[in-house]
Amino acid sequence: MAPSVASTTTSAPKAPKQPKTIRLDGKGAEDRVQDAAATSSDLERDPIEVKYRDFFWTYTEEPHRTRRLAIIKAHPEVTKLCGPEPLTKYVVLGVVALQVLCAYLVRGSSFFSAPFWLLAYVVGATANQNLFLAIHEISHNLAFRSPTANRLFAIVANLPIGVPYSASFRPYHLTHHKSLGVDGLDTDLPTALEALFLDSILGKAFFCTFQIFFYALRPMCVYQVPFTWVSAANVAVQLAFDAVVVQTLGSRALLYLLLSSFLAGSLHPLAGHFIAEHYVYDTVTPAQVNPDNRLPVPETYSYYGPLNLFTYNVGLHNEHHDFPAVPWTRLPRLYQIAREFYDPLPRHESWVYVLWRFVFDESVGIRCRVKRREGGRLVGQKMKAGAATAAAAPVAPVADWKEDEIEA
Repeated sequence: MAPSVASTTTSAPKAPKQPKTIRLDGKGAEDRVQDAAATSSDLERDPIEVKYRDFFWTYTEEPHRTRRLAIIKAHPEVTKLCGPEPLTKYVVLGVVALQVLCAYLVRGSSFFSAPFWLLAYVVGATANQNLFLAIHEISHNLAFRSPTANRLFAIVANLPIGVPYSASFRPYHLTHHKSLGVDGLDTDLPTALEALFLDSILGKAFFCTFQIFFYALRPMCVYQVPFTWVSAANVAVQLAFDAVVVQTLGSRALLYLLLSSFLAGSLHPLAGHFIAEHYVYDTVTPAQVNPDNRLPVPETYSYYGPLNLFTYNVGLHNEHHDFPAVPWTRLPRLYQIAREFYDPLPRHESWVYVLWRFVFDESVGIRCRVKRREGGRLVGQKMKAGAATAAAAPVAPVADWKEDEIEA
């Protein structure tokens, strides 16, 4: 197995034994599991993870709330950047129309022809990745002031993707914000099984090729969100749209849309943002590896390159997590106002290079993510305590997302 950053840093001389260290490296972990369990029974971990794989475990809180408060104190004018962006709805409608037009153009082409795949990769995947991130933007209520209008418009943005997901994405994603890195709550985190089977060059290549399926299926394996009237509307409208496409344009038109969605989350330049946002690419010191030292490990990275033009500036990811209520058009302004906070942070220069390094660099792997055992909260659902216990998820407050919390 190729070692990750974690394994390269843990090869340094071992520090004196700490009583509450929960991060166990892959070598000799079996010899220390009992000690860790005895000294920290409240920090139980997946046995597979303990035995074979480790992540960067930390006791520190996620960094974005602290930095947000510091930025507001230094630059109180940044709060004026919050609020919906009217331009979003026009961009979404334009991209939806573009994808319907492309589906019409390929309706008579062979699915296995080069033009079909070339159009799906160059135009379709770019457009559907744009719609993925439009739904991400809309999930923060940044297209309209009305929460209901945002939920319904997300269903419109979902149409060319071919599979209904906008309704369930929102609670999972907002929980990701409220529970960044919290094991069992943040469904953006790879599971122990993924780390076990995919931490090799071939495994990482497989993950990058099919990462759209991991991001689609993993959340449902961690915990389930309620099926609401918005969920029902999402499914009904999407199935009706797909049926209309097949009836009027043919099955190849729908295949084009589905292929576009697959390629958007595969080996595509824009798909690099999935990995670039929260995987640890920096060298981690032995002192940072030990969670008892409470030294933070970089867990969010920004990208300021030209591909942000197609992705609602999602590359400005530290800025987005610091201020989720600032829309995509104003994130560059936020960066300019608070440059003294953002310039020292680690960043990526290329999403393509992110993918390349992830696959071929032995110091980067599936387990290069920061995890914490406590904190966070479930957003917008009512989860039974028994279900939480059965899923081995940490106990967390469960409440509906309050609109004034989006920026807090």
